[in-house]
Amino acid sequence: MPSSELHKFYKKGLGERLQIVKEFAGLGEEEIGKLKKYGAMDFETADRMSENVIGTQQLPLGIATNFLINGKDCLIPMAVEEPSIIAAASKIAGLVRKTGGFKAEADNPVMIGQIQLLKVKSFEKAKKAILGKKKQLLEKANAFDPVLVKFGGGAKDIQVREVKSKRGKMLVAHLLVDARDAMGANAVNGMVEAIAQDMAKIASGEQRVFIISNLAIHRKARARLVLKAEDIEGSFHGTCNFVKGNEMVERILDVYALAEADQFRATTHNKGIMNAIDAVAVATGQDWRALESGAHSFAAFKKGYGPLTKYSKDKQGNLVGEIEIPLAVGLVGGAVKTSPVAQAAIKILGVKSAQELAMAMACAGLAENLGSLREIAIRGIRHGHMELHAKNIAIAAGAQGKDIDKVAERIIREGKITVDGAKETLERMHK
Repeated sequence: MPSSELHKFYKKGLGERLQIVKEFAGLGEEEIGKLKKYGAMDFETADRMSENVIGTQQLPLGIATNFLINGKDCLIPMAVEEPSIIAAASKIAGLVRKTGGFKAEADNPVMIGQIQLLKVKSFEKAKKAILGKKKQLLEKANAFDPVLVKFGGGAKDIQVREVKSKRGKMLVAHLLVDARDAMGANAVNGMVEAIAQDMAKIASGEQRVFIISNLAIHRKARARLVLKAEDIEGSFHGTCNFVKGNEMVERILDVYALAEADQFRATTHNKGIMNAIDAVAVATGQDWRALESGAHSFAAFKKGYGPLTKYSKDKQGNLVGEIEIPLAVGLVGGAVKTSPVAQAAIKILGVKSAQELAMAMACAGLAENLGSLREIAIRGIRHGHMELHAKNIAIAAGAQGKDIDKVAERIIREGKITVDGAKETLERMHK
């Protein structure tokens, strides 16, 4: 199996990068050809995927390197315009390899379908009646999608809750559906629609809402890393402030402590996690809006809003990082099967199930998050972000061709990483 530890991958040309990825993932010439088109999608395909289509919006498709997950080398595709996201994730993944890589796991892919029942006179009687008819309700729900049932999925259980609202008490039933390798929205929505009216009759009430919930508390992924103190020490380009390993661990724990204690910081902390997870989601054709809503809702589930990752120090002084996050992703249906680039991204990633995809995304989110904390702990996030963003700034200032690299190098060296600084540098070069 080829290694994902690719040295100076970012310095190689497009042809070299594609050849390396081709050999790593076993891509064919047709798949490479689609990637060479930079992900361009023909109008006919785009028009079938969306509504009122007039064109397509593209993002750069990059590769996060160095990932070792449960002993398996992985290249992680990310569709994102911000270079620091891929760079930070790759950097931390390289460090984590020294201690055996990431350890990850994922729950069974169980989704929640909600059914809202109103005008229920007796909650206890209604609950007892619904659960008494559970077998029949599950059978009717599963009749909606016999193919899913054939592959071991389908409706598995029913839970009943009482919810208090400003419009009075209501009964809410949860249909738990194993979606297998699908995200599950279509199957779940169809199943709750199939049984909502029957459930209302059983409870002597009226149904209103019957729809999937994106708070996938039964479908979480977890990842863990351990870093020796000496492996995480160092300084960043542009500063002579070298931070020793033990001090670096303490600084990172200080930064994390603020996220744990303060919602304002926790929000940005979690945004950093989703930087990587969303980038993988877009690359692989996932519903990143559902992932965002589920992640932030889970961050506040049964507690005040807090960080989705956790950092601590073990008895040996190693830094331990952990993440737990709901990730409802799929390998079938939706854009996964429609977009040729998403199909190529899945093949590059080398995952065979939705659970494996969720684990890879959790590892990417954890790596990106730690990369951000490490940078904040030394000098703040702006410098590294702006240095990697320098080429975009040069382009915004009007640089073209080889001038882009020259302008980017100069504004980094002079510490003027702004559009005005790039324009001034470009004018000096032309003179």
